[in-house]
Amino acid sequence: MNLPVMSQFEKVQAEYEQFPQEVASIMISTVNQRGIPNASYTPFVMDEFKNIYIYVSGLSSHTTNIQVNPYVGVLLIEDEAKSSNIFARRRLNFDCTATLIERETEHWNQIVEQFQARFGEIIEILRGLADFRIFQLTPTKGRFVIGFGAAYNISGDNLNQLVAVTKDNLSNS
Repeated sequence: MNLPVMSQFEKVQAEYEQFPQEVASIMISTVNQRGIPNASYTPFVMDEFKNIYIYVSGLSSHTTNIQVNPYVGVLLIEDEAKSSNIFARRRLNFDCTATLIERETEHWNQIVEQFQARFGEIIEILRGLADFRIFQLTPTKGRFVIGFGAAYNISGDNLNQLVAVTKDNLSNS
């Protein structure tokens, strides 16, 4: 019995699809009203359209920054302990626009259920805290890097399509 052989690109595509399930939190970059950057992290869930949802306290700097400036940089990165080369960790970054999800709506409840399924009973506690909010981070473009010389641009027009980075399209991301 001959099994179909995956091409190298199909392997990369499959790795891209699986990678967000391998990490439980994302690094986020926001900017305050004076233009000063802030780096932070937060647990997340992702939907089938690559929208990223974060459940964050209204008391945190990144939440205040998102309310002032909805543009958010997101980084999913391979655990250092799992990486074979610290200089070439697998990573996926997106430039996103944040939108607040109205509390107690059907959409909000669906996202909370996803958080509950992924992170357990801590979500019941957070659900009761009025300052916690859910933001939808909608990617506009991104890049998936799996090693030296193995980088792929991602366009907001089709977040499922990877395009190998070459010297001709290096500035597209």
